[in-house]
Amino acid sequence: MMLDAQFWPFLVAITLLSMSLGVDTLLVIRNTARGGWRDGVLTSLAICSGLFVHATVSALGISLILLESACAFGLLKLAGAAYLVWLGVNGLRAARRGQGLPLAGVATSRQAVSLWRPVREGLLSNVLNPKTVVFYMAFLPQFIALGDPALAKSLWLAGVHFVVANLWQIAIVLMVGSASRWLASAAFSRWLNGITGAVLVGFGIKLALTRSPG
Repeated sequence: MMLDAQFWPFLVAITLLSMSLGVDTLLVIRNTARGGWRDGVLTSLAICSGLFVHATVSALGISLILLESACAFGLLKLAGAAYLVWLGVNGLRAARRGQGLPLAGVATSRQAVSLWRPVREGLLSNVLNPKTVVFYMAFLPQFIALGDPALAKSLWLAGVHFVVANLWQIAIVLMVGSASRWLASAAFSRWLNGITGAVLVGFGIKLALTRSPG
């Protein structure tokens, strides 16, 4: 049974988790401000698609290998940290250049952004985040009963997380998109690029310095 007694505690916990401020939220806000609602929605969908990767990894026990191997976990951690720093540095460079955040229908100097770019940024920021590996490995088994098909149940729970997280993040996209004229100002664009860039770099450095388990 997918809708068992453990489902509702899971739904409450995953909803609160999805609403917490983190790298995912910052990336959705930045990409929405950069390319409008399309970029924001694609970023959100890509981020949440990575959850199925982590659910599969968790169910198959690969996460346990990563947790027990300091070397494997360390490599994954450094890859994720490097990607966050790279995103942050790009934001800081844009702020230094005074580059605006082009918004559809507002900024006439908007640079074309391919559909692949927000998808790539969202998916990699999630898949390369070892904290999500650890979270899914520790969290999902609490809601999988003895005798449940582990892979199917994990993917089902990830699907619920996918829906909840997308509802929240797309609501953020709509809020940011509705303020497009304000966000299109050069001063705010520099401020947002600088703040999100610095925070992403900070997240990356903190992740790199976090001790591996075991």
